[in-house]
Amino acid sequence: MNNLYKLVMDSKHNPLRNIPDINTRHMIMQVLAWMWCIIFSMYLGSIVAFGISAMIHAVVIAGVFITVGVFETAKRRPQYFGGLGRGAGGEHE
Repeated sequence: MNNLYKLVMDSKHNPLRNIPDINTRHMIMQVLAWMWCIIFSMYLGSIVAFGISAMIHAVVIAGVFITVGVFETAKRRPQYFGGLGRGAGGEHE
């Protein structure tokens, strides 16, 4: 099941991996997500279903990319997070 998920949803495993620019891959994945939102709403025959589906997709996709961004920042530049408002002695400044 995990391999099937990766084959469809992970551009490192599906045929989009052949596109060298990660931004282009991301855009294509976004377009495909919106396309499936539209198909689902047409199947249900409701513009309301499209709105709900589009909003849920946008929130989930945004959450994934924010998480990836935070993880990458923590990996590449951990000093960015610093002490999160703490002084050298551990007290608030």
